[in-house]
Amino acid sequence: MVIVFQILETLLIIFIGGIVLYLLFLSLSALRSSKEKILFANKYNKFAFIIPAHNEELSITRTIKSILQIDYPGELWDLFVIADNCTDKTAEISSELGANVLIRNNPTERGKGYALRWCTDILLKSQKNYDAIVIVDADSIVQPNILKVLNTYLQNGSQAIQVADLVEPQYDSWSSEVTRVGFTLYNYVRPLGRKNFKFTAGLKGNGMCLSTLLLKKIPWSSWSLNEDLEHGLILLLNGIVVDFAPETIVLAAMPRDHKKAESQRSRWERGRYPVIKNYTLKLLRKYLKTGSFVYFDALIELITPPIVNLFVLITFMIFINALLITLEIKELNIFLYVWLAIFMMGILHILIGLKAANADRTLYKAFFHIPKYVIWKIYLYINFTFKKFHNEWIRTSRETN
Repeated sequence: MVIVFQILETLLIIFIGGIVLYLLFLSLSALRSSKEKILFANKYNKFAFIIPAHNEELSITRTIKSILQIDYPGELWDLFVIADNCTDKTAEISSELGANVLIRNNPTERGKGYALRWCTDILLKSQKNYDAIVIVDADSIVQPNILKVLNTYLQNGSQAIQVADLVEPQYDSWSSEVTRVGFTLYNYVRPLGRKNFKFTAGLKGNGMCLSTLLLKKIPWSSWSLNEDLEHGLILLLNGIVVDFAPETIVLAAMPRDHKKAESQRSRWERGRYPVIKNYTLKLLRKYLKTGSFVYFDALIELITPPIVNLFVLITFMIFINALLITLEIKELNIFLYVWLAIFMMGILHILIGLKAANADRTLYKAFFHIPKYVIWKIYLYINFTFKKFHNEWIRTSRETN
């Protein structure tokens, strides 16, 4: 029995330890990475902003106003709001603020992916001949330089670009602040570390830019709950690497109340599993066929659990091994030290990553809320395990902005 446990634990150490070591490597790579690109353009591309919105009357005003403040020739970009199956005043508010509103009512094909495909098909047929389409969530604010940055990347040959998708600080909300740590590591540090090796940044759903030439070649065809993650993998399997643009940021507003964040978090957590199931073997086969590490890197990213989940598992294994030591099963002593080493590597990954991201000091305070966050996530996992879940677009409840 002890030998079987040792074999299983060794395999788990190889898997978890390998992932944590790779995350530490990406943090170190991000630390030495250049975060600024010289913005030079001899041509200005024409952009179409898309805001997919489902009953977002409370948040969309701020998003539209931030986009209207961008620093780019006004005649070279247009703003479109997709009022998708809305039953509120999203369309009216958006129109009053100057956005072009596209109203979509389709009760059978519900979801952000369907809305994006419907809208991009319309824009690709437009006589305005857009060069690229930028997708921003309805609960976000953009930096004024966003189009200048994206224009530079397009000038340099990029076809798919992901800007830094981060969380707006909300110091009075423990769930939002812990989420901000996760977004900083997942949406900024890791892509920045990968940038040095020309690996794909993947698509994060907010702050995505796709050239119209690419959309004509590979139309949006992802309908899952994690449509952004899936479409980024579709692009990669077709040889398209998503470039990361850390020079500009979109800030998303998370719900302050952790109860209001439950539907959003459940959707994110549950939505990953079908993508993992459908694309793990595809990425592995592509890596074995081509020998290109870009596919293996994407595979590692896909199967890497959320950082909090990793630490919960590592801490659990430390506890189990400490318990076995008290029972004087001396053959397992070495495993305790290995798990402690993995734990320390994980801490270094976070600390070095936050340093690479120039994180503000208040972000470190979120660590005090992690125990509470862990209990909340365990509750969520239990809840969506036994609760029927619908694969459709459900608006996350937020406070009025």
